[in-house]
Amino acid sequence: MIEVKNIKLNNFEIGGDKLTILAGPCAIESYDCMAQVAEKLKKITSDLGINYVFKSSYDKANRSTIDGYRGLGIDKGLEYLAKIKKEFELPIVTDVHLPQDVQKVAEVADIIQIPAFLCRQTDLLVAAAKTGKIINIKKGQFLAPQQMEALAKKVSDSGNDKILFTERGVTFGYNNLVTDMRAIPMMQMLGYPVVFDATHSVQMPGTNGCATGGDRRWVPVLAKASVAAGVNALFFEVHPEPAKALCDGDNMLPLDEAEKLFKKCRDIFNLVRCE
Repeated sequence: MIEVKNIKLNNFEIGGDKLTILAGPCAIESYDCMAQVAEKLKKITSDLGINYVFKSSYDKANRSTIDGYRGLGIDKGLEYLAKIKKEFELPIVTDVHLPQDVQKVAEVADIIQIPAFLCRQTDLLVAAAKTGKIINIKKGQFLAPQQMEALAKKVSDSGNDKILFTERGVTFGYNNLVTDMRAIPMMQMLGYPVVFDATHSVQMPGTNGCATGGDRRWVPVLAKASVAAGVNALFFEVHPEPAKALCDGDNMLPLDEAEKLFKKCRDIFNLVRCE
């Protein structure tokens, strides 16, 4: 196994000998939806011995169209995330799009996520780094794995070495993404834990007219393959009823399928660690 820096979060470490899962609804729709997912995934991961971080976005600013659903906004969204954090005693990851929002987000989030399309934005990376929070940089669909080194340096040179990389597929022609599993060890060679985003990797940009489509059938295939390739953590967008989700429904994992897939991924993770 490639040695990476262990990133401490609460009472566990990302990059250590236990699988970590970051999961939750795409954009915040309602508190009830968030709570339903948080409660069930906390129980599943606890029973399986998996580290769990709750994920949802207060704002998805990179929608395909101006009227695409973005979330509840920063004030209401952070209020709900803070409530989830307190009620279920879970760490929180959410993405941020603007440098001026970073400090407010850091009051709630344990992991600040940099969206793939914004991964090279220096001001955003520096502002996030200065919060002292864990910074999860999603690799842009347009970048090679080795190019993440320069992005990590922007964060570390700003005084923060608590860095995660996330692989989420690479643009393949038009309207499709492909995942090169070699990217996982390539990024780990830079010294930081790697997360695999199994749901955004099955997106099909632009296939629903002006909106992003996807094919969730392939989420389990890619998730299991990434764990076999040695990934340190997994990222899933999960919804009780993906067909009724206000955004990204085509690629989200149904909540009632999470336990079976998480168990298989944990078993593969443990097997790989025994090599």
